[in-house]
Amino acid sequence: MRKLMVVGNWKMNLTSSTASELAVQIRDGSTTNTNTVEVVFCPPAPYLKLVSGLIEGTSIGLGGQDVSGKGPGAFTGETAAEMLLDVGCKWTIIGHSERRTYHNETDSVINQKIKRAIQLGLNVFLCVGEKKEERQNNQTEALLEMQLNGAFTDLETSALERIVIAYEPVWAIGTGLVATNEQAEAAHAYIRSWISTRFGASVAGDMRILYGGSVKADNALGLLSQPNVDGALVGGASLDAKSFNSIIQSAADSSSTK
Repeated sequence: MRKLMVVGNWKMNLTSSTASELAVQIRDGSTTNTNTVEVVFCPPAPYLKLVSGLIEGTSIGLGGQDVSGKGPGAFTGETAAEMLLDVGCKWTIIGHSERRTYHNETDSVINQKIKRAIQLGLNVFLCVGEKKEERQNNQTEALLEMQLNGAFTDLETSALERIVIAYEPVWAIGTGLVATNEQAEAAHAYIRSWISTRFGASVAGDMRILYGGSVKADNALGLLSQPNVDGALVGGASLDAKSFNSIIQSAADSSSTK
């Protein structure tokens, strides 16, 4: 059985004091569910070390919001995988639509980042998803295939043990819109089928695929109850401890029915 995950992407928000408060409130409010749900925080880079200390000794994981595809060197503004590991990260997000859109990250760049992260021992949340016009033009599967082909280029099958895929329809990120349960399940089923075709049914069966896109306390249970939805990558709702803990509870509740 795939263990469900709930990941908080705090994006470019908070201060040291509010980040500390949020981490503590979620930490103390989610302890009863950590046996059935894996929880990961992805704070802004300046607060990684701070949050790492607050969750030390718990089962909560720590992740970066991005990582460079290069080793340490003259790359101003970038964060090396070695640096993330040094402050306690076990995870990093790669390929988020905001990175693809605002920083022009191509599938080739994303592939390079994945290889570098895995080589150094980080686990990866790989984000994929279609834009509104692609959904409207029935191009969702074609877009997902293109992104997956690019991201997994020249990866060994063993590398997939360190990858969790996050399906995030771009039209649902920060918009208040959310994929229906059926839309989410269909996209997740397609991704799992793609993995199965290229890497085998066993690898596909073990692959965790998260949903992201305006996940909130009031829609989490329906989404997380879908057979191929293995958790949530949460944006805005991860900044509110009560909402985020409610999503963790929904994941715990849905895991008992899968």
